[in-house]
Amino acid sequence: MQATIPVSSPLQTTSTVTDQTAISTQTNNMALVPAPPSETPLFAEVDMCSDSSATTVRATVVQASTVFYDSPATLDKAERLLAEAAGYGSQLVVFPEAFIGGYPRGSSFGAIIGSRTAKGREDFRKYHASAIDVPGPEVDRLAAMAGKYKVYLVMGVIEREGYTLYCTVLFFDSQGHYMGKHRKIMPTAVERIVWGFGDGSTIPVFATPIGKIGAAICWENRMPLLRTAMYGKGIEIYCAPTADSRDTWQATMTHIALEGGCFVLSANQFCRRKDYPPPPEYVFLGAEEDLTPDSVVCAGGSVIISPLGTVLAGPNYDGEALISADLDLGEIARAKFDFDVVGHYSRPEVLSLTVRDHPTNAVTFTSASAKTEASHK
Repeated sequence: MQATIPVSSPLQTTSTVTDQTAISTQTNNMALVPAPPSETPLFAEVDMCSDSSATTVRATVVQASTVFYDSPATLDKAERLLAEAAGYGSQLVVFPEAFIGGYPRGSSFGAIIGSRTAKGREDFRKYHASAIDVPGPEVDRLAAMAGKYKVYLVMGVIEREGYTLYCTVLFFDSQGHYMGKHRKIMPTAVERIVWGFGDGSTIPVFATPIGKIGAAICWENRMPLLRTAMYGKGIEIYCAPTADSRDTWQATMTHIALEGGCFVLSANQFCRRKDYPPPPEYVFLGAEEDLTPDSVVCAGGSVIISPLGTVLAGPNYDGEALISADLDLGEIARAKFDFDVVGHYSRPEVLSLTVRDHPTNAVTFTSASAKTEASHK
């Protein structure tokens, strides 16, 4: 079963989901209707002791826009969307790249080779102020939301560490615990001006009762060695938060599903010009004069694909939506019967990969190391 559910207006409360009666489906006529609160939900929470190989998991990718420069309001919106997804029985919910903190589409931050503008520096200051610390109060709230709605949560954020920003994905379990993070290891093009680079210490794959979950962000999904590292960790549910809404993105997602023998869940924002601050506060460089408030500046394309390359839900280009599908984890073994990229289809005597998975730090203090050594004597 799969469904695409238009999300409620950001100004509405979470209860509005129970008033929806029409849900568009793209491959069948079965409507996914939330059970009344007094009834048994459509999908019970997964038994924590169950065999994951026999599990069916309901997953949702969120296609919605950030409230730019307003992370508290974006967190409120995230909770409304999470509540809607949970109301339809979702056990795993994936949000887009940079959902908390915002994707600075169209902005140059006033940077050209050899100089920066005063406005660009101020744009960075405001963007830095909208980012979140990890750990921090926003992370605590996201963890509480995951626990409240009993879902595994994968959330794209802009992480602030000192005065460097990272494009990051945070992972939370259904009991309300923060599990860890992935920092984008290679920002694309002008993204490198405003985001730092992740390292090998944040390429996690988490073993959970609903499958082994990890994430790669946007165009780092096109990096074969990064994908191979994740395959080597046994990833089963491959999350791909992105900012790419082009048709070619779909080919990348299908290829990864087939290559990795895994489910691929890609979440992108759907944004109109009015979802960003108006000019001159925020300017889409080179395009502002052609845009109206209702112009689409990111068309979404969120999608869920099976390990055999079958599109289970999406891609959606129509607006903000919750895009859901039921994942039969038995499909992973069926797919890997044909092709196991780091198993029977690998040739380690010819080709191999070494991943340097230790943190890289700019500064190391020997006095701290000496104290640690002394305490062990």
